[in-house]
Amino acid sequence: MMQIRIAVNGRFAGRRITGVDRYASEILRCLGGRVRIIKPYRSLTGLRGHLWEQLILPHWISRDELLWSPANSGPVIASNQVVTVHDLTPLEHPEWFVPAYSFLYRLLFPALVRQVKCVITPSEFVRQKVMQRFSLSKDRVVAIREGVNMERFRWTDSLSVRARYQLPQKYILFIGSLQPRKNLSALIDAWNLVKDDSPKTALVVVGSAGRVFRRIELPNKTERVVFLGYVADDELPALYSGASVYVLPSIEEGFGLTMLEAMACGTPVIASNGGALPEVAGDAALLVNPLSVSQIAAALNKVLLDEGLRLEFRAKGLERASRFTWGKSAKETWDVFARYA
Repeated sequence: MMQIRIAVNGRFAGRRITGVDRYASEILRCLGGRVRIIKPYRSLTGLRGHLWEQLILPHWISRDELLWSPANSGPVIASNQVVTVHDLTPLEHPEWFVPAYSFLYRLLFPALVRQVKCVITPSEFVRQKVMQRFSLSKDRVVAIREGVNMERFRWTDSLSVRARYQLPQKYILFIGSLQPRKNLSALIDAWNLVKDDSPKTALVVVGSAGRVFRRIELPNKTERVVFLGYVADDELPALYSGASVYVLPSIEEGFGLTMLEAMACGTPVIASNGGALPEVAGDAALLVNPLSVSQIAAALNKVLLDEGLRLEFRAKGLERASRFTWGKSAKETWDVFARYA
């Protein structure tokens, strides 16, 4: 049998961990030494990263190697390639991004997607969008669900992390980049409606603004809202575990990885019904309309004030998270490589 040779576009390596980077790192962990990772000599961001990917990377790939680009972009001239597309928001909502980024994405992305051998998406929601927008056949777009590492993301005592960040015993948690899509302003508005009903509770926001996103405008009133900025990856399980509820109010998500991580840590979840979130959550999260502040507020009150409901969603979340494993994701990804290598 001919040996499968896979090269990996490692442009993502060395960056702060985001959902896309977590996905790539976990798949590679499960694949072990079966692939060759090609990465720049030092971490490159912005235009320099794109130039390396488009001009340098293609010359480092052997003719008999299939290239996998796991992070939404890849070299346009490399047709012997599989690319993972996590969402289409730069094309569908350019107003959420800085102009230079959305312009570059619109320039390169359609050509990339149409010429690669296969597109992997994290959900059926994104798969359908990719097929329809680019008129691709069903066999060229494959949905492979992401996973959660339940050895890493599991209940963890939160006492030390709460002490480090001076957090109260009860808090609502949001984790994500500070970008328009995440709908953080609606969450803060909803919190302002219910905070008096939970006087010993705070809203904790973890994340920072990335270079490619437009600046978000937050409400002026942020009483008992704690902004932690970027938090080290190894502190996330304890932050999830200590939260009374995790909220993901995004207008749209291609998958919703942080929601699964919260579930794996035994934390009840409120999520929007936008994008792929209902597909991933099943009945294990309380779903709300992200455009309705009153719905988000009602869900917060419902979960914060009802211990029985929190226990119910804790159990449902743990069971739901157990269905999503990186080992399964990696196997299905390797099967795609084997089909096209």
